[in-house]
Amino acid sequence: MRLAFLGLGLMGSRMSRRLADAGYRLALWNRSAPDALALPAGCMLAATAAEAAQGADIVFCCVSDAQAVEAVAFGDAGAVHGMQPGSLFVDCSSIAPAATREMAARLHTQTGARWIDAPVSGGTGGAERGELVVFAGGNEADIERLRPCAAAFSRRLTRMGDTGAGQLAKLCNQLIVASNALLIAEAVALAEQGGVDASALAPALAGGFADSLPLQILAPRMSTDSFEPVQWKVSTLLKDLDNALAAAAGTPLLPLAARARELIAAHAAAGYADADLSTLIHGARTGRC
Repeated sequence: MRLAFLGLGLMGSRMSRRLADAGYRLALWNRSAPDALALPAGCMLAATAAEAAQGADIVFCCVSDAQAVEAVAFGDAGAVHGMQPGSLFVDCSSIAPAATREMAARLHTQTGARWIDAPVSGGTGGAERGELVVFAGGNEADIERLRPCAAAFSRRLTRMGDTGAGQLAKLCNQLIVASNALLIAEAVALAEQGGVDASALAPALAGGFADSLPLQILAPRMSTDSFEPVQWKVSTLLKDLDNALAAAAGTPLLPLAARARELIAAHAAAGYADADLSTLIHGARTGRC
């Protein structure tokens, strides 16, 4: 099986390496030239997305937003110009369900290829360890074709429904992450203000009802002001909250998400858009968020 991977950022670089380490032959492409990219064995760096997709059975994409996905898939040298009937375009980006459905229809009309939306959760650490969880939307048989490959970078892949369902499930994930991250920042700030050793908070709460993966990752970083390397960009979570609120437009749903979006937007506007999510502690300490 021949694979292509389009997008070698924080997540894509790690996911593609897991695929290469599992023995898959990969054509890699990134929108900007990677700096001194050490190519895994069996991989080639393509000049365009179309070249990478040429002859590939499965084309993975992991980029920042819907505009980037559209450019990678349908641009002048996009993947659409190299894909063939029956091949799969697997979008691991986090974008709006409506945009996913529209692009999936375009891809099938133009090439006969089929789309799977397969956003992931677990962060850069999960990608490195091959422990991501994948929310998949699309045809059931297509998702079964994807499953063996996805096992290289994930511990679980769940079909959530038809095209777009994977993206909606990821938005549900992000609602919880956003609200949780804000509360973790407030908890760390409260502990510090009250004289508690905040660095002991995550170990003390481990295994209790308040425990979570974000708590164990974010609280230690917040309590020690350790914000590098960037694991979760503030702007990425803000984009996902915008997509979630758009999906719920015209309904009384998501009042907490709307407040979380307001607070995280204020943090981004204060100069933290490209910073790690753990920097929310700065706003919590000052009462800004």
